[in-house]
Amino acid sequence: MFGFMMGGAKMDPREAVAKVLAGEINLIDVRDHGEVQMTGKAKGAVVVPLSVMPFQCDPKGPDFNKDIDTSKPVALYCASGARSAQGAQVLKRLGFDEVYNIGGLGHWHQAGGEITR
Repeated sequence: MFGFMMGGAKMDPREAVAKVLAGEINLIDVRDHGEVQMTGKAKGAVVVPLSVMPFQCDPKGPDFNKDIDTSKPVALYCASGARSAQGAQVLKRLGFDEVYNIGGLGHWHQAGGEITR
């Protein structure tokens, strides 16, 4: 409920792992590059730090990240789930319909998701 109030519905990390493996969903890591470098990232995730999301996630903008498939839902994660909730709000404002917060990288890993470095 809290994740929904913050702008993104919650998605169980196990469901996100399955959907990423099936190619059914975009997975975005909203942490800074330094954090990703220290801990790795979820396999299949696109790194778009929260601070640049308004630019890299705007399909109409010149800096749009072409690794994001606008025809698919989006699941976000960060370290704990707070920044990914903020990122969900950004994506909603940019016109993304289906946006989910799966929490933190630890939740992804606990659900069986692979981490790459």
